[in-house]
Amino acid sequence: MTKRIFPSGFLWGTATAAYQIEGAYNEDGKGESIWDRFSHTPGTISQFQNGDIACDHYHRWQEDIELMAGLHLNAYRFSVAWPRIFPDGRGNVPNEKGLAFYNRLVDALLAKHIQPVVTLYHWDLPQALEDQGGWLNPDTSHYFADYAQVMFKSLGDRVALWITLNEPWVSAFVGYQNGIHAPGKRDAKGSFIAAHHLLLAHGLAVRSYRESQTCGRIGITLNFTPMYPASNKTEDQAAAIRNDGYVNRWFLDAIVRGQYPQDVWDWFMKKGWLFSLNPEDMKIISLPIDFLGVNYYTRGIIAADPNNPFLGAKSILGSGKRSAMGWEMYPLGLYDLLLRLWKEYMAPMQKPLYVTENGVAVDDNLKKGKVHDTKRIQYLQAHIEQVFKAIQAGVNVRGYFVWSLLDNFEWAQGYSKRFGIVYTDYPTQKRIIKSSGYFYKQVCEENGLVQ
Repeated sequence: MTKRIFPSGFLWGTATAAYQIEGAYNEDGKGESIWDRFSHTPGTISQFQNGDIACDHYHRWQEDIELMAGLHLNAYRFSVAWPRIFPDGRGNVPNEKGLAFYNRLVDALLAKHIQPVVTLYHWDLPQALEDQGGWLNPDTSHYFADYAQVMFKSLGDRVALWITLNEPWVSAFVGYQNGIHAPGKRDAKGSFIAAHHLLLAHGLAVRSYRESQTCGRIGITLNFTPMYPASNKTEDQAAAIRNDGYVNRWFLDAIVRGQYPQDVWDWFMKKGWLFSLNPEDMKIISLPIDFLGVNYYTRGIIAADPNNPFLGAKSILGSGKRSAMGWEMYPLGLYDLLLRLWKEYMAPMQKPLYVTENGVAVDDNLKKGKVHDTKRIQYLQAHIEQVFKAIQAGVNVRGYFVWSLLDNFEWAQGYSKRFGIVYTDYPTQKRIIKSSGYFYKQVCEENGLVQ
């Protein structure tokens, strides 16, 4: 292989989310989250599992930072549990024990020369706010901005990169439309209202960040699935464009262009699923961001399906190898995605991209104290190569974060799916670096691919 050496200062990290790793779900004043409630509801999670303990990171964070340092990471993306800061989602006085935990975490990361990248919301809404309507209630957006302001004040002197929301598409449409994720609602119109209030929360947090005059950068992380038509037929191409608008452009256009994509807006308006739009909201939602976080796992191949009332489309299985999640492994999709995002959205603003999540679930086997996850190594290597090619093509990508540092609670899948480059033995909480972890360590050490 020709060496693929990345630009100086490139961030090599891993990513996690609070509910998926922390555990300590009811300790030190933490309030109940929608995932606490949802995972304790029978029939919601594989094998009736929950995140009560997860990876016990709340108690083992020092060990986990030593792991990161041993892997030569220079960045770590984690999320703050909102109900750990405000147990009821709002208030004048934050929970000091919750703030202290994240202060300790940030200080310890910096001591190991690992840059903390903080996500303010990775799906764990305080249940007390859900009881008042959750993301269907516009007040939640303002409570989020208040919470964000507390975090900026507490950590802003040491954290240079902030992410407002992780994958609001999932929060809105998987949580409020099809009910697979917390809070388990099944309300098509409500899901679009939730999506709008999530975007408003993002914009209000960005405004709060600017007003705080914190020295750093703030952006958002969106999940992207590049959509390819199943054929050259006009109807398949139109279906792929609609899917692209729903999954990729709905949030992105609102943030960057200050408007929802007209083609998809018209499509859903005819179904009666949309709402009266406040122009002032769009001004807040589209306040300038400093970077865009990109989460990529697979592509979509779309064919027209007039029998599908939602988008008039269906997904076709690709021919590539599949992950344990059943997702096709398609590295070229990441290159296509980064090139498109840069040319159509970020280059005009001259704002960089970060790959904030990329990884694969593999049916890992622990044998004689080791995990040889060759398929994950192949996946990571192929996708890192595509990031390098995108940079060579002129895309300003400044970081890459593997999902995930640890095997963890994989939402509705419970503990049945493993994404980590470090194996978690849940009964003992022992961490075991997988072969992919050692592969990624070399990537971090060499600032690229050298094998």
